[in-house]
Amino acid sequence: MFPVSLAPLLLFLALVPALAAATVVEHRLANGLKVIVKEDRRAPSVVQQLWYRAGSMDERSGTTGVAHVLEHMMFKGTSRFGPGEFSRRVSRVGGRENAFTGRDYTVYFQQVQRDSLALVMELEADRMTNLVLRPKDFASEIQVVMEERRLRTEDRPRSLTFEAMMAAAFTAHPYRWPIIGWMDDLASMTYRDAQQWYRQWYAPDNAVLIIVGDVDAKTVIRLAQRHYGPIRRRAVPQRRAQAEPAQRGIRRVVTKAPADAAYLILGYKVPVLRDLQRDWEAPALEVLAGVLSGNESARLNQALVRDSRVATDAGAGYEQLARGPGMFYLHGTVAPGRASVELETGFRDAVARIVTEGVTAKELERVKTQLAAREIYKRDSIFAQAMEMGQLENAGFSHRDIETILAKLREVTAEQVRAVASKYLVDDGLTVAALDPQPLEARPPRAPPPPLRH
Repeated sequence: MFPVSLAPLLLFLALVPALAAATVVEHRLANGLKVIVKEDRRAPSVVQQLWYRAGSMDERSGTTGVAHVLEHMMFKGTSRFGPGEFSRRVSRVGGRENAFTGRDYTVYFQQVQRDSLALVMELEADRMTNLVLRPKDFASEIQVVMEERRLRTEDRPRSLTFEAMMAAAFTAHPYRWPIIGWMDDLASMTYRDAQQWYRQWYAPDNAVLIIVGDVDAKTVIRLAQRHYGPIRRRAVPQRRAQAEPAQRGIRRVVTKAPADAAYLILGYKVPVLRDLQRDWEAPALEVLAGVLSGNESARLNQALVRDSRVATDAGAGYEQLARGPGMFYLHGTVAPGRASVELETGFRDAVARIVTEGVTAKELERVKTQLAAREIYKRDSIFAQAMEMGQLENAGFSHRDIETILAKLREVTAEQVRAVASKYLVDDGLTVAALDPQPLEARPPRAPPPPLRH
């Protein structure tokens, strides 16, 4: 029987040979497009993901949301394929396709049978360079995006609270505005704004093509050369990273909206991973999030939901991969008859106990086991494998760094977890966002959309 403290490490090492056996090939085309192919032959399917290194953080005030708007317009047809033809062709071969926009990137993907890879490569390469932006299509689609903002943000109190928290937490960095954009910017946007964004950022040397599935890497590289290779390299604008000024005290924001319960977010400024060899704080913060959250026995759920019953749910969140600055979140729903100030006190007490008492070996074991298991489960999905590689590449790392990052997480010590909690979970870097619930029956009728100004 092995010592308990070795359990997470042994769980991971027992499965590493099987994970490492997959062939991964990287190739850069002459036009700058990086192609990464991972062979996974467990099922006769393949996923194609095209990652553009352009998201909402690359926008400018006045045109917020344009990255997401262009994502919508990319399905409106090219000079070769008419509106909707892309989706119809993928559907005809039994595939699925979609796209998503983040703060740091925009991603287009298709998952199809292996024999249809050439088709989706042809379609995706075509719209990298031949998109046709029609004013009529834009006029209808911008209404769709505005309705999406209403449904996903303005009609959702928690989303409004998070949006307000980010706008208060960042005063200079573009993480302060929502990915979907401010409504007034959407109302004043024109197809020319989307066209300019397309011309600026949608270039092969600003993208990474990731293929995972039942494929032969050499064949995929030849297909990529055939379909993407003829696209000409195009210089993208020089990025001028906007540094966020140091925060000099706690910030608070209250959002009033019809809701059935109060909600609270504590957002702390923290670092993200920048130097894979020397940074230890980012992995320690990820382990800290696991200690506080992750399952029913984690600290926040135990202290705030089960014991004090000040919350009906409570958790923590952190992502160590990002192009911009990092945030560490504590969030929870206030229990009936309790107050937001009680939940905030509970969050602070949970952090204070880690700072003063540290974390236990059992907690470290649990979190590291969860992190190892999460990686194992991720390998069951070709889509998740591609996502992991894309996130690493977009953040400035390599897909080859996956195992190194996992090793760094396994090396985190209890003292390092206590140290990052003490250093970063402090008032000088804290923004508190509270949802003040208003009566549901007082919900105002939905206002008509603002007039479009084209």
